[in-house]
Amino acid sequence: MVQYFGMSQTGKLEEAVKGLTRPKLIMLMSNGKQFEKHVAELERRFPKVPSIGCIGMSYDTRVVEDGVGIIAFTEGVEAVTNVLEQVSVMPVKYIKRLQDDIRQINASSENTICIDFCSNNDACVLTTAYSVLGKMKIPLVGGTGDAGKVSVNGKIYKDAAVYALVKNLNGKVRAYKENIYRPMNEYRLIASKTDRNKYLLGELNGKSAKQVYQDILQVREEDICTQTFKNPFGKLSGQDVCIISIKAVEGSALTCYRQVNDSDVLILLELGDYKKITQETIQRIKQDFKHISAVFSVNCLFRYKLFSQNGDMAGYLKDMSALGNHAGIIGYGEHFNSQFVNQSMTCVVFE
Repeated sequence: MVQYFGMSQTGKLEEAVKGLTRPKLIMLMSNGKQFEKHVAELERRFPKVPSIGCIGMSYDTRVVEDGVGIIAFTEGVEAVTNVLEQVSVMPVKYIKRLQDDIRQINASSENTICIDFCSNNDACVLTTAYSVLGKMKIPLVGGTGDAGKVSVNGKIYKDAAVYALVKNLNGKVRAYKENIYRPMNEYRLIASKTDRNKYLLGELNGKSAKQVYQDILQVREEDICTQTFKNPFGKLSGQDVCIISIKAVEGSALTCYRQVNDSDVLILLELGDYKKITQETIQRIKQDFKHISAVFSVNCLFRYKLFSQNGDMAGYLKDMSALGNHAGIIGYGEHFNSQFVNQSMTCVVFE
């Protein structure tokens, strides 16, 4: 298969799609002011071509912060796109669409990936989608867009998740997740006084969540929201860790970017040697594939901020490009199979 990346830092869609011919799937990453315009224009230029879109940044070896980016698959794939609606209330109502689409392309765990863009309520969406995908062991990679809007096939939706089932006709696909944080093992924190709807974390071990975080890390209240770049929370999931970023301080509580429930056991994480970890991820992928056609990835906004503040973003994208054709989006939350995580990188690799 062949992956195309086009971009315009000034938001000119005609510039981003210049040279794109015979696409089998198009993914649009636009800015908040031009999203509706770009969705409509893309549909006019490529009618009946499956497409999904969201508001967010994109990249290959460069980052498009406030323009428009296009990622397309042009050869060797079969794709079908669709939407799960009413995700804040009842996404399962639309699950037959996913079941039908899986049958339509005769999807399998070896050669098919589900890529999704979500507007909200990600954890529920992933639980719903993976109730179908998991039975067939079809991997899922995706992320959260901005402003609560997503698009599919030229139509914009709110309160929805759009997806593309992509079948590689010439080889396998594999999904990966990268965690650049490690546990601070001396801290085991029991959550309480949570609010699922507000993503609120009220107390840890019976004390103010804000105060516990400050006391452990010796940080000022005004520094908590940047300290999470180095020290997010983590929730154990078997042998895996799901990262939970802090969004804001709300009185004595903390609001997060994913749900925390009463009695959840959290740990505190610390930043590892992310350059070394990135190289380990690259080597693991190289060991799994003799030939790589393309890599599509989702990087967290907080990873982008961390790497950029340290002057490492360009180097990171250069390192990832060593795998082959690499492009992706910067999300507000990352999806990996049934997991909704923060401050992570997820990706799919096509043989």
